[in-house]
Formats: sequence, structure tokens, C-alpha cells
Amino acid sequence: MEPIKVVIADDSDFVRDGMKIILDVDSEFEVLGCAADGREAVRLARETHPDVILMDIQMPGMDGIEATKQIVEQDLGKVLILTTFDDNALVQKALQNGAKGYLIKNHPPDHLKQMIKSVYRGTAVMEEKILQTLTTGASAAPAGSLSGGFNPTGYSERELEIIRAVADGLSNKEIAARLYISEGTVKNYITTILSKEGLSHRTALAVYYLTGRKA
Repeated sequence: MEPIKVVIADDSDFVRDGMKIILDVDSEFEVLGCAADGREAVRLARETHPDVILMDIQMPGMDGIEATKQIVEQDLGKVLILTTFDDNALVQKALQNGAKGYLIKNHPPDHLKQMIKSVYRGTAVMEEKILQTLTTGASAAPAGSLSGGFNPTGYSERELEIIRAVADGLSNKEIAARLYISEGTVKNYITTILSKEGLSHRTALAVYYLTGRKA
């Protein structure tokens, strides 16, 4: 099996070098290069064609938000944002620009690898603690009911079950097992739901369901 090709973009030598060392010793990954700012990240992505770009948000010159936008628009790879707890407003901007997931920098190596694999396989991922922070201030909803701001009009009960499962952070495989349907059927449902709401990926759908806001 071919290794997952990765580009690391962070203005901290410590973070870049640390992640490179972690991934280089694992045959499942290949680090194609490292960048210290967004402009260099875009250039590297264009030249090396990575599968996943680990992207810091706050970098000098071109930041990770603009770099994510350019990478997504040019279809240069899937972006996994590197973030901290105080980056919430910036995380939402990166979400708007097409980032596929968020990773808190101080997680252990195995978690880093799992997040990269999830994004590579097409599953948008979001740290539970970040999702909780983004949803702070959202209207509270009674147990089992829809969150304030989310409009269920036009959805079947099955579609609403899918939406709730996505908001719970379940993968397509886990949703299929929960609802006793195939993964392909789950994927088709999610594609239809995203199209109805004009959303680009499942993480945006989870945020909309939980907060009533379309990031």
C-alpha cells in the first residue's frame, strides 16, 4: 500500500521537526516537505501533490486560512488544520475555506496519525473539545430534540437520523452500523443533505446542526 503523502506547514521549527520525526519513522506516511508559511505551503502542495497538508493557522505572510483557501480551490490536497484552544474564530474561517479537520497540536503521535488517516480517507474530523467551544452559546435544546437554529423542514426522518449521527461524530461505517444500512447509502444521504444546505462537508453540517450557524 502506498504511504500517505504529507506536507507540514507551521512557523515553529519545533512543531515542524517534531511532526516530521513522528511521521518519518512510520512506513504508512511519507513527508514530502515542510513549510514555514502559507505561501510556501501552497507552493509545496502544487509541486509535490500531497494527500494531506497539516496547516497551522497563524503564520507570517500568508496565514493558514488563505493558504487553505488556495489549496482547496486548486484541488492540491486535503487540509488538516493545526490549532490551539484560542483559535476558535480562525478555525471557523478555515472551515469556510474548505479545511477537512482540526487537530490540537499537543496530542500524542498515535492521535496525529489517526486524524491524518481519517482525512485521507475522506472523513472530515473535528476535535470534540473544539466542537464544544464552537457551540458555546448555542441555544440549548431538550434531549432528543433538534438544536435551536437548525431547520428540519424538508427532511425525512431517516435524513434527520443521519444528520444527528454526523453531529455525534460518527464515521460512515459507524452510521451504517447504527442504522442498519450500507455505507454507500449513508454516503448518498450525506451528499444529498450537504447539497440541500449548500455546505461543503460533514463538519460544517455538524456545526450547523448543533449551533444553527452555517460557518
